[in-house]
Formats: sequence, structure tokens, C-alpha cells
Amino acid sequence: MVVRPGSFAVLLPVKSPGTGKSRLSALPDEHRRRLAAAFAADVVRSCLATPAVGLVLIVSDDAGFAISLAAGEALTLADPGGGLNAALRHASAQARIERPELQPVALLADLPSLTPEDLTAALAHATPGQGSWFVRDADDTGTTLYSAPYDVFEPRFGPGSAAAHLAGGATPVPGALATLRRDVDDLTDLDGAIALGVGPATADALT
Repeated sequence: MVVRPGSFAVLLPVKSPGTGKSRLSALPDEHRRRLAAAFAADVVRSCLATPAVGLVLIVSDDAGFAISLAAGEALTLADPGGGLNAALRHASAQARIERPELQPVALLADLPSLTPEDLTAALAHATPGQGSWFVRDADDTGTTLYSAPYDVFEPRFGPGSAAAHLAGGATPVPGALATLRRDVDDLTDLDGAIALGVGPATADALT
């Protein structure tokens, strides 16, 4: 792992491509698997190109895939089971051991359009150690990014997560942040991501 400057530790939960993006089932299985892998690869690429990110920690149920994504520039961690929020809490605990000076940031891995510029803009709204905050998804009901200091890190991903994070005291980040808000669950979402522009791995998978 390369030790990087920065103020934030990005925690990236990644399913095995064989089981990820099940709602893209209208696509042939091989195409769906390639897209799921490509989405994650493009998110890792954008995180590593964001100056405020001091650590990327990939938590996954597929060790080989996680290592291929990390490419020596990120850490990997086995998913302990128990769902997405449990995986993120586990990753936060490990990030605290590795880089206790950083603030954890939970980020979804299905953001193929994500740019370092939008991630930088979102991170700029946070002062490490000063409260919790989140980014709503494009549908305004979900969450694509959540951050809080280690001691109060309590992700609430799942149905209605935007309302859940708001009820938990987190502040929504303002601004368009179009590439950070466009997660992909179905083919309509994928069309929206393509319209924004996707990263090189996703573009390759789409061909």
C-alpha cells in the first residue's frame, strides 16, 4: 500500500462480480459481471486521484477481486458478513488502526461516472472531526456517501437511507455533484450514467 497524504479514509464495500448488481439481470450474466467489476474499478481509480483521500480500504467477500482492484495502492479487508452497514463498521475499525488521523468515508462502488472533481467537492464540505454528513443519490431517497468521525461512525445504508442518515443527525451535502449521486441499480440508471460519461473500465465493458 502506498501511504498517501489526505484527511479521509474511503471505505469501499465491493461484492464479488458474480453476485453484484443483481438488478441488472436483464443483461447476460457475463456482461453484468463485467459491468459490476468495471464500476468498482472506476470508483477506486477516482478515489486514488482525489488529493483529500489518504487511504482507500476495499471490504469484499471476494479476496482475489479486491486485491486486483487495490493494485498495491489500497488496502483490502474480508467482509465479515451481516450486511453492508456491518461491513462498513468493520472497515472503519480497521482504518482507525491503519490511519487513526483520518476520517472514514463510506462510498458506494456502483458510481461508474464518479469524477475526482465531484468527490473533492463533497469532501471539501466536511471538516474532519466536525459532525457527520452524507450525499443523497440522484433519486433523493438513497445515499451514495456517508462520513463521520470514527467515534460516531454509524452508517445507515438501505431503503430510505437518506431519511435515516438525516434522522441520525447527518447533514446533507449541497451542490449538483451529478457523478457522485448517480449510482447504478438498473438499466435506467445505467443510461443516466452513460449520459454523464463513465470511467475507462466501464466504457471498455460497455463495448
